[in-house]
Amino acid sequence: MNKTNVVAVIAAHPDDEVLGCGGAIARFVAEGKAVHVLIMSDGVTSRWGVEKSDGQSELAARNRAAHEANEILGTTSLQVCDLPDNRMDSIDRLDVIKRIEEFISRVHPDLVLTHHCGDVNIDHRVVHDAVVAACRAQPGFCVRELLFFEVPSSTEWRPAHSALPFGPNVFIDITFTLDKKMEALRAYAEELRAFPHPRSVAAVESLARWRGATAGVDAAEAFLLGRRIS
Repeated sequence: MNKTNVVAVIAAHPDDEVLGCGGAIARFVAEGKAVHVLIMSDGVTSRWGVEKSDGQSELAARNRAAHEANEILGTTSLQVCDLPDNRMDSIDRLDVIKRIEEFISRVHPDLVLTHHCGDVNIDHRVVHDAVVAACRAQPGFCVRELLFFEVPSSTEWRPAHSALPFGPNVFIDITFTLDKKMEALRAYAEELRAFPHPRSVAAVESLARWRGATAGVDAAEAFLLGRRIS
């Protein structure tokens, strides 16, 4: 990994940042790095009924959970946008890209972490494509490294022959920050499910242990390298 000072995490929904790289975020913070998080959608409006007012309390609770989780992880900043949940494919791609470009211009990261291109969730795929476009390697561009994370209950639910499978080749040791990841995950209690659902406490911890075993450490998060400029 390049020597990183500023990290940007760009996720589709509140909780994706914890599920995908919460342990890495906590590790970066412990190492003194600035970590800025951009969440593109509120994550709940697709569940609302005809009247949007039906879900206002749920929306407020999800926003509170996002701020609590990021406070636990110690992130430098959190921005939650208002793009439509599970309908981001209805937004002009350029509008999504511009929001990401504005964020990158403001925080000036050298490392960006975002979704894998093959996730079953459409918002994850839109965000992936928009981040790749926003991070195209222009001369003098700040971003030196792109990593794509997995999100339990989306990445593994996409059949291998219907999209590019997630084949991690970068592992970040989170042995000493797994507890922080799990604490932050519990802030999103309303989004968790009972085991054996992949978005359960037990499954998320088991995945971290398995990824760790893959890399010869106690716990890890796995990533697919998009680009690294050394």
